Amino acid sequence: MTSASRTFIDHAVSKVPAVTLGFWIIKVACTTLGETGGDWVTMSLNLGYLVGSLIFLAGFVVLVSAQIRARNFYPWLYWATIVATTTLGTTLADFFDRSLGVGYPGGVSIILLLLITSLGVWYRAEGTVSIESVASARVEWFYWTTILFSQTLGTALGDWVAGEDRGGLGLGYEMGAVIFGAALVVVGLLWLWPRVSRTALFWFAFVLTRPLGATLGDLLDKPVAQGGLEFSRLYASVLLLIFIVGCIAVLPQRAARRASAA
Repeated sequence: MTSASRTFIDHAVSKVPAVTLGFWIIKVACTTLGETGGDWVTMSLNLGYLVGSLIFLAGFVVLVSAQIRARNFYPWLYWATIVATTTLGTTLADFFDRSLGVGYPGGVSIILLLLITSLGVWYRAEGTVSIESVASARVEWFYWTTILFSQTLGTALGDWVAGEDRGGLGLGYEMGAVIFGAALVVVGLLWLWPRVSRTALFWFAFVLTRPLGATLGDLLDKPVAQGGLEFSRLYASVLLLIFIVGCIAVLPQRAARRASAA
């Protein structure tokens, strides 16, 4: 590898944040905002899942393009892009589950296939799906596409576990949060075992934090009769946005370990 290539890799990977406790706190809050914000656009504004998905898709493309063009890691840009994936993931999952009429099991199956395909293509092209490999525009597109599908899958999983209609398991939002929270604890414990792939655990955790956020979002804005707290979707979204902004401002944000140091 030439010195110029190594410098480019070091520079490019620095746009990806280090995976710390603060990372996961902000990530869960972003996924919860994606649920309430996505539902506000599609349901409260009555724009529908297809129109909502197109609106958020435009935002996703703009923000990912800006993230790729950025020369350094900018926390505000990175987390705005994450929010774009969570809102788009919410509307896409609802579009698959409801508008296409495949139900929650069908939606989960389709989106899981898309996620596996995204990871498979990325791995075939680069030989790894580690975040430390994000060192070119092409790999960044792989990264953000995989994140989008993981967010979408998480939404579908959360709805499938909590929902009673469309083939849902009907366990409720509180039980859904407990189940996915427990699964995250297991992933955290496996992290202590050096033989387990850190890359695999990262993607498992990334997927699982989405249904946790989705069930928390549903808990906030769904009717009391359905097990929710019946907050206004807009009000809940604004509160979550304020919380996220505060976390980004207060919690340490640093670039991930560079590829040359991996």
